[in-house]
Amino acid sequence: MKTLLIIVSILIIALVLLQSSKAEGASSIISGGNDALFQNRKERGGELFITRLTAVLGVAFLVLCIIL
Repeated sequence: MKTLLIIVSILIIALVLLQSSKAEGASSIISGGNDALFQNRKERGGELFITRLTAVLGVAFLVLCIIL
């Protein structure tokens, strides 16, 4: 069970690193340029799959942590 938790956590880390950022850059975050941050952006294809897989693995991680 612990090895499954380690595998899920490594997969979550990898998927989060693969996701594209929602902000334009670090300078826009610091300066407060978040005008386009909450705009509706449609995810398609691989990006949508990675987002959904991250959510599923997050729920699996939570359930595994509660069980352990």
